[in-house]
Amino acid sequence: MKRNPRDIIVRPIITEKTIQMQDQDNKVTFEVKKGANKVEVRQAIEEIFNVKVEKVNILNSKPKAKRMGQHEGMTRSVRKAIVKLAEGSNIDIL
Repeated sequence: MKRNPRDIIVRPIITEKTIQMQDQDNKVTFEVKKGANKVEVRQAIEEIFNVKVEKVNILNSKPKAKRMGQHEGMTRSVRKAIVKLAEGSNIDIL
């Protein structure tokens, strides 16, 4: 059963590093669902934004321990997809 592309892509990740990657290498970073693979991410990006995807890299960011005074906790784990777009394709996130 095919999943809805908007269920696979959670949100774009906008940081100084990702903006620089977008300007220099035509790469865009998204947070994706935990079970999504490279093929599903590629199909979802191409369908939602009508662009040609050249390459997809996926990484899992593990949770880290954080303290706020005497309270301890963990940050949440995130699955990121770094998508390299084909020459001439562009996604305007901002």
